[in-house]
Amino acid sequence: MKKMFMIVNPHGGLKKGIGILEKVRPIFQKAQIELTILKTEYAGHCRDYAKEVDYTGYSGICAIGGDGTMHEVINGMLCRPDRRQLPIGLVTGGTGNSFMHDLDCLDPEIAAKRIVTERKRSIDVAKVDANGEIIYGFNIIGWGMPTDINELSEKMRWLGGQRYNIASIIEVFKYKQRLAKLIIDGNTVVGDFGFILGCNTIHTGKGMKMAPLAQLDDGLIDLIIARKAGRLKLLSVFPKLFGGTHVGDPIVDYRQVKEFSIIPQEDNILNIDGEMIGNTPIHVTVMHNAIEVLV
Repeated sequence: MKKMFMIVNPHGGLKKGIGILEKVRPIFQKAQIELTILKTEYAGHCRDYAKEVDYTGYSGICAIGGDGTMHEVINGMLCRPDRRQLPIGLVTGGTGNSFMHDLDCLDPEIAAKRIVTERKRSIDVAKVDANGEIIYGFNIIGWGMPTDINELSEKMRWLGGQRYNIASIIEVFKYKQRLAKLIIDGNTVVGDFGFILGCNTIHTGKGMKMAPLAQLDDGLIDLIIARKAGRLKLLSVFPKLFGGTHVGDPIVDYRQVKEFSIIPQEDNILNIDGEMIGNTPIHVTVMHNAIEVLV
Protein backbone atom coordinates (compact mmCIF):
# COMPACT_ATOMS: atom_id res chain seq x y z
CA MET A 1 0.00 0.00 0.00
CA LYS A 2 1.29 3.45 -0.93
CA LYS A 3 1.53 6.22 1.65
CA MET A 4 0.95 9.96 1.48
CA PHE A 5 0.99 12.75 4.03
CA MET A 6 -2.20 14.78 4.51
CA ILE A 7 -2.00 18.12 6.31
CA VAL A 8 -5.21 19.70 7.55
CA ASN A 9 -5.75 22.97 9.42
CA PRO A 10 -8.85 22.54 11.64
CA HIS A 11 -9.01 26.29 12.37
CA GLY A 12 -7.96 28.07 9.15
CA GLY A 13 -9.87 29.52 6.22
CA LEU A 14 -13.52 28.51 6.31
CA LYS A 15 -12.89 26.00 9.17
CA LYS A 16 -14.12 23.16 6.98
CA GLY A 17 -10.84 21.22 6.98
CA ILE A 18 -11.93 18.25 9.10
CA GLY A 19 -15.22 17.90 7.23
CA ILE A 20 -13.40 17.91 3.88
CA LEU A 21 -10.94 15.31 5.22
CA GLU A 22 -13.80 12.95 6.08
CA LYS A 23 -15.26 13.45 2.58
CA VAL A 24 -12.05 12.67 0.72
CA ARG A 25 -10.61 9.96 2.98
CA PRO A 26 -12.65 7.17 1.27
CA ILE A 27 -11.22 8.24 -2.12
CA PHE A 28 -7.70 7.56 -0.87
CA GLN A 29 -8.77 4.31 0.81
CA LYS A 30 -10.33 3.07 -2.43
CA ALA A 31 -7.06 3.87 -4.25
CA GLN A 32 -5.20 1.90 -1.53
CA ILE A 33 -3.29 4.95 -0.35
CA GLU A 34 -2.65 5.16 3.39
CA LEU A 35 -2.80 8.69 4.79
CA THR A 36 -0.57 9.97 7.57
CA ILE A 37 -2.60 12.89 8.92
CA LEU A 38 -1.24 15.99 10.62
CA LYS A 39 -3.63 18.50 12.16
CA THR A 40 -1.81 21.80 12.38
CA GLU A 41 -1.66 23.47 15.78
CA TYR A 42 -0.03 26.84 15.12
CA ALA A 43 0.72 29.32 12.33
CA GLY A 44 3.60 27.97 10.25
CA HIS A 45 3.11 24.36 11.44
CA CYS A 46 2.41 23.22 7.87
CA ARG A 47 5.71 24.77 6.72
CA ASP A 48 7.64 23.19 9.59
CA TYR A 49 6.14 19.78 8.88
CA ALA A 50 7.02 19.90 5.15
CA LYS A 51 10.55 20.96 6.09
CA GLU A 52 11.26 18.45 8.88
CA VAL A 53 9.24 15.23 8.38
CA ASP A 54 11.00 12.14 7.04
CA TYR A 55 9.85 11.62 3.42
CA THR A 56 11.14 8.02 3.23
CA GLY A 57 8.47 5.60 2.00
CA TYR A 58 5.99 8.32 0.92
CA SER A 59 4.85 9.13 -2.62
CA GLY A 60 3.26 12.54 -1.99
CA ILE A 61 2.56 15.32 0.49
CA CYS A 62 -1.04 16.59 0.39
CA ALA A 63 -2.82 19.39 2.18
CA ILE A 64 -6.38 20.61 2.57
CA GLY A 65 -6.48 24.37 2.11
CA GLY A 66 -5.92 27.21 -0.29
CA ASP A 67 -3.08 29.37 -1.58
CA GLY A 68 -1.73 30.08 1.92
CA THR A 69 -1.47 26.36 2.69
CA MET A 70 0.24 25.66 -0.64
CA HIS A 71 2.66 28.51 0.07
CA GLU A 72 3.64 26.94 3.40
CA VAL A 73 4.20 23.46 1.93
CA ILE A 74 6.39 24.84 -0.88
CA ASN A 75 8.45 27.03 1.46
CA GLY A 76 8.95 24.16 3.89
CA MET A 77 9.96 21.70 1.17
CA LEU A 78 12.36 24.06 -0.63
CA CYS A 79 14.11 24.86 2.67
CA ARG A 80 14.79 21.22 3.62
CA PRO A 81 18.44 20.59 4.59
CA ASP A 82 18.37 17.28 2.65
CA ARG A 83 16.84 18.97 -0.47
CA ARG A 84 14.41 16.04 -0.88
CA GLN A 85 11.07 16.70 -2.57
CA LEU A 86 7.72 14.98 -2.91
CA PRO A 87 4.93 15.80 -5.38
CA ILE A 88 2.38 18.15 -3.74
CA GLY A 89 -1.36 17.50 -3.85
CA LEU A 90 -3.75 20.29 -2.85
CA VAL A 91 -7.33 19.49 -1.84
CA THR A 92 -9.38 22.66 -2.28
CA GLY A 93 -10.43 24.06 1.08
CA GLY A 94 -9.20 27.62 1.53
CA THR A 95 -10.63 31.11 1.15
CA GLY A 96 -8.20 31.99 -1.66
CA ASN A 97 -7.92 29.27 -4.31
CA SER A 98 -6.05 30.93 -7.19
CA PHE A 99 -3.97 27.85 -7.96
CA MET A 100 -6.97 25.51 -8.09
CA HIS A 101 -8.84 28.10 -10.20
CA ASP A 102 -6.06 27.75 -12.77
CA LEU A 103 -6.40 23.96 -12.67
CA ASP A 104 -10.21 24.28 -12.94
CA CYS A 105 -10.58 22.15 -9.82
CA LEU A 106 -12.49 23.91 -7.04
CA ASP A 107 -14.30 20.76 -5.81
CA PRO A 108 -12.38 18.96 -3.00
CA GLU A 109 -13.54 15.49 -4.03
CA ILE A 110 -12.53 16.02 -7.67
CA ALA A 111 -9.15 17.30 -6.43
CA ALA A 112 -8.69 14.13 -4.34
CA LYS A 113 -9.63 11.92 -7.31
CA ARG A 114 -6.98 13.67 -9.40
CA ILE A 115 -4.36 13.27 -6.68
CA VAL A 116 -4.82 9.49 -6.35
CA THR A 117 -4.09 9.03 -10.08
CA GLU A 118 -0.58 10.25 -9.15
CA ARG A 119 -0.34 12.16 -12.43
CA LYS A 120 2.44 14.71 -11.97
CA ARG A 121 3.03 18.13 -13.47
CA SER A 122 6.08 20.36 -13.00
CA ILE A 123 5.46 24.03 -12.22
CA ASP A 124 7.59 27.13 -11.81
CA VAL A 125 8.30 28.84 -8.51
CA ALA A 126 9.40 32.46 -8.00
CA LYS A 127 12.42 32.93 -5.75
CA VAL A 128 12.01 36.22 -3.92
CA ASP A 129 15.00 37.87 -2.24
CA ALA A 130 13.11 40.25 0.04
CA ASN A 131 15.74 42.50 1.60
CA GLY A 132 17.96 39.47 2.26
CA GLU A 133 15.18 37.05 3.26
CA ILE A 134 14.47 34.25 0.75
CA ILE A 135 10.76 33.50 0.23
CA TYR A 136 9.29 31.23 -2.45
CA GLY A 137 6.08 32.20 -4.26
CA PHE A 138 3.98 30.16 -6.67
CA ASN A 139 1.05 32.55 -7.18
CA ILE A 140 1.72 36.28 -6.78
CA ILE A 141 4.31 38.81 -5.62
CA GLY A 142 2.52 42.09 -5.03
CA TRP A 143 3.70 45.58 -4.14
CA GLY A 144 1.81 48.86 -3.90
CA MET A 145 -1.87 49.58 -3.66
CA PRO A 146 -3.26 45.99 -3.45
CA THR A 147 -0.87 45.28 -0.57
CA ASP A 148 -1.95 48.48 1.21
CA ILE A 149 -5.60 47.49 0.64
CA ASN A 150 -5.05 44.02 2.12
CA GLU A 151 -3.28 45.49 5.12
CA LEU A 152 -6.06 48.04 5.74
CA SER A 153 -8.87 45.51 5.20
CA GLU A 154 -7.37 43.22 7.87
CA LYS A 155 -7.89 46.07 10.36
CA MET A 156 -11.53 46.35 9.24
CA ARG A 157 -12.64 42.71 9.62
CA TRP A 158 -15.65 43.89 11.62
CA LEU A 159 -17.09 45.18 8.32
CA GLY A 160 -17.36 41.61 6.98
CA GLY A 161 -17.23 40.89 3.25
CA GLN A 162 -17.41 44.57 2.27
CA ARG A 163 -14.15 45.47 3.99
CA TYR A 164 -12.04 44.94 0.84
CA ASN A 165 -14.23 47.25 -1.28
CA ILE A 166 -14.24 49.94 1.41
CA ALA A 167 -10.46 49.64 1.92
CA SER A 168 -10.00 49.95 -1.87
CA ILE A 169 -11.92 53.23 -1.99
CA ILE A 170 -10.01 54.63 1.02
CA GLU A 171 -6.61 53.74 -0.49
CA VAL A 172 -7.50 55.17 -3.91
CA PHE A 173 -8.56 58.46 -2.36
CA LYS A 174 -5.43 58.62 -0.19
CA TYR A 175 -3.63 58.99 -3.52
CA LYS A 176 -0.38 57.82 -1.93
CA GLN A 177 2.88 58.46 -3.76
CA ARG A 178 4.78 55.24 -4.54
CA LEU A 179 8.08 56.20 -6.11
CA ALA A 180 10.24 53.24 -7.11
CA LYS A 181 12.96 51.96 -9.40
CA LEU A 182 11.76 48.92 -11.35
CA ILE A 183 14.40 46.76 -13.06
CA ILE A 184 13.02 44.30 -15.65
CA ASP A 185 15.44 41.80 -17.21
CA GLY A 186 18.23 44.34 -16.73
CA ASN A 187 16.31 47.41 -17.97
CA THR A 188 15.50 50.17 -15.45
CA VAL A 189 12.29 52.22 -15.21
CA VAL A 190 11.82 54.92 -12.55
CA GLY A 191 8.35 56.20 -11.78
CA ASP A 192 5.36 56.70 -9.52
CA PHE A 193 3.36 53.47 -9.57
CA GLY A 194 -0.11 52.42 -8.46
CA PHE A 195 1.00 48.82 -8.10
CA ILE A 196 3.36 46.17 -9.47
CA LEU A 197 2.33 42.50 -9.46
CA GLY A 198 4.37 39.49 -10.53
CA CYS A 199 2.10 36.51 -11.29
CA ASN A 200 2.70 32.83 -11.98
CA THR A 201 -1.02 31.95 -11.98
CA ILE A 202 -3.80 33.48 -14.08
CA HIS A 203 -5.99 34.04 -11.03
CA THR A 204 -5.34 35.86 -7.76
CA GLY A 205 -7.48 36.44 -4.68
CA LYS A 206 -11.09 35.35 -5.09
CA GLY A 207 -11.18 34.69 -8.82
CA MET A 208 -9.54 37.86 -10.15
CA LYS A 209 -8.12 37.16 -13.63
CA MET A 210 -5.03 39.22 -12.94
CA ALA A 211 -2.63 37.63 -15.46
CA PRO A 212 -4.71 36.16 -18.32
CA LEU A 213 -1.63 35.02 -20.29
CA ALA A 214 0.13 33.32 -17.36
CA GLN A 215 1.21 29.68 -17.52
CA LEU A 216 2.40 27.64 -14.55
CA ASP A 217 5.36 26.15 -16.41
CA ASP A 218 6.57 28.65 -19.05
CA GLY A 219 9.65 29.86 -17.15
CA LEU A 220 8.25 33.40 -17.05
CA ILE A 221 6.63 35.75 -14.54
CA ASP A 222 3.72 37.82 -15.85
CA LEU A 223 4.36 41.36 -14.63
CA ILE A 224 1.43 43.76 -14.31
CA ILE A 225 2.52 47.38 -13.86
CA ALA A 226 -0.10 50.03 -13.10
CA ARG A 227 1.19 53.55 -13.45
CA LYS A 228 -0.01 56.41 -11.28
CA ALA A 229 -3.26 57.88 -12.58
CA GLY A 230 -6.15 60.01 -11.34
CA ARG A 231 -8.29 58.72 -8.47
CA LEU A 232 -11.33 57.91 -10.59
CA LYS A 233 -9.19 56.26 -13.26
CA LEU A 234 -7.51 54.03 -10.67
CA LEU A 235 -10.90 53.15 -9.19
CA SER A 236 -12.22 52.21 -12.64
CA VAL A 237 -9.39 49.67 -13.15
CA PHE A 238 -10.36 47.49 -10.15
CA PRO A 239 -13.58 45.95 -11.61
CA LYS A 240 -11.64 45.06 -14.77
CA LEU A 241 -9.33 42.77 -12.77
CA PHE A 242 -12.06 40.12 -12.47
CA GLY A 243 -12.39 39.61 -16.22
CA GLY A 244 -8.81 40.28 -17.28
CA THR A 245 -9.82 43.34 -19.33
CA HIS A 246 -7.42 45.60 -17.38
CA VAL A 247 -4.66 44.37 -19.73
CA GLY A 248 -5.86 46.71 -22.49
CA ASP A 249 -6.12 49.72 -20.19
CA PRO A 250 -3.74 52.62 -21.03
CA ILE A 251 -2.36 52.84 -17.48
CA VAL A 252 -1.51 49.10 -17.34
CA ASP A 253 1.71 47.66 -18.75
CA TYR A 254 1.71 43.83 -19.11
CA ARG A 255 5.00 42.00 -19.63
CA GLN A 256 6.33 38.43 -19.41
CA VAL A 257 9.78 38.43 -17.79
CA LYS A 258 12.47 36.17 -16.35
CA GLU A 259 13.41 38.44 -13.45
CA PHE A 260 12.59 41.79 -11.91
CA SER A 261 13.53 44.02 -8.97
CA ILE A 262 11.55 46.67 -7.10
CA ILE A 263 13.53 49.28 -5.17
CA PRO A 264 11.06 51.80 -3.66
CA GLN A 265 11.94 55.12 -2.12
CA GLU A 266 10.31 53.83 1.07
CA ASP A 267 10.45 50.18 2.11
CA ASN A 268 7.08 48.40 2.17
CA ILE A 269 5.61 45.04 3.14
CA LEU A 270 4.76 42.61 0.31
CA ASN A 271 1.86 40.37 -0.64
CA ILE A 272 3.33 36.96 -1.51
CA ASP A 273 0.73 34.28 -2.34
CA GLY A 274 -1.87 36.25 -0.36
CA GLU A 275 0.34 36.43 2.74
CA MET A 276 1.56 39.77 4.08
CA ILE A 277 5.24 38.89 4.44
CA GLY A 278 8.68 40.14 3.47
CA ASN A 279 9.87 43.66 2.77
CA THR A 280 11.28 45.64 -0.14
CA PRO A 281 13.68 46.01 -1.84
CA ILE A 282 13.11 42.74 -3.72
CA HIS A 283 14.74 40.77 -6.50
CA VAL A 284 12.62 38.04 -8.10
CA THR A 285 13.82 35.22 -10.36
CA VAL A 286 12.01 32.23 -11.90
CA MET A 287 12.91 28.70 -10.84
CA HIS A 288 11.70 26.81 -13.92
CA ASN A 289 9.83 23.55 -13.16
CA ALA A 290 11.05 23.72 -9.55
CA ILE A 291 8.43 21.44 -8.00
CA GLU A 292 5.95 18.72 -8.98
CA VAL A 293 2.23 18.84 -8.22
CA LEU A 294 -0.34 16.04 -8.34
CA VAL A 295 -3.09 17.09 -10.74
